[in-house]
Amino acid sequence: MEKEMLAIAFFKEGEGVFEKFMGWMQSEEGLGVRATVATVEKTLPSVSPMKNYVMFKVFVHDEEKMIEFASGNNPIAKPIFDECIAKVHLYNCSEINI
Repeated sequence: MEKEMLAIAFFKEGEGVFEKFMGWMQSEEGLGVRATVATVEKTLPSVSPMKNYVMFKVFVHDEEKMIEFASGNNPIAKPIFDECIAKVHLYNCSEINI
């Protein structure tokens, strides 16, 4: 069963960090890693106006691996996270009936 989560990734300061990270996320390698934790086609991205952070609403099918990925401890994603990401906040999303 999929679980909806919100990930907010804050970038380290530096020239081209946003572009480098987003390029990796859209690469075959990045898509492959993301597919192991969530349904990539359902991911809803959003970028801050200053490009200092990004938000992703993700539909997670492996919460443990998502936590590993978001914390920068996934062995494949670790190099890009170490280079580009300062911190990630990860939240559970739950629907509120209105």
